[in-house]
Amino acid sequence: VLVGSRNFERGEAAARDIGQGARAFQLDVTDQASIAAAAERIRNELGRLDVLVNNAAISNTSKRPGQSIEDYAKLTRPSNVSLDEVRAVWETNVFGVLAVTQAMLPLLREARAARIVNVSSGVGSLTRNADPAFPYRSIFGPVYPASKTALNAMTLAMAIELEPTGIKVNAVSPGFTKTNLNGYAGTETVEQGAREAV
Repeated sequence: VLVGSRNFERGEAAARDIGQGARAFQLDVTDQASIAAAAERIRNELGRLDVLVNNAAISNTSKRPGQSIEDYAKLTRPSNVSLDEVRAVWETNVFGVLAVTQAMLPLLREARAARIVNVSSGVGSLTRNADPAFPYRSIFGPVYPASKTALNAMTLAMAIELEPTGIKVNAVSPGFTKTNLNGYAGTETVEQGAREAV
């Protein structure tokens, strides 16, 4: 198991928690040089990649400490959102996933039964958000939720393109997990959320 992390120390801590020989390496999905270095390291050390889990994500860049998700959502409606906020979140959540996948695809092609798993979110589901009874509908907007909508579309596009190769591409929603992404306000543990991906 390889753990790519923008912050190497956090990646090392995660690798220690995983155990079983897990190794950390620095990977910033918004930095093409970092992505290329990670792909080169994997090629040199392993020669292939069996599974790619695209888990890097940010929910915002401007939410203030103590600000509720609902209050943040009011400031990020389509009518008043900062385009810089949208771009920053999409750079990680959408374009970063595409950049990493493109860089790792030659390594995935070397595996016998490669898999790509994109970690998405139920708040990005157009079907769910079209339902007035969906509990998170009120926070749907162009920043984090729509970035996950775009990720879902990109996942489908990847799956269609790679179908003839046998590389399977899926998106998973781990649920509202207690992570740094949401200030540890989630209702499920990381272990519960990880079950979706595997």
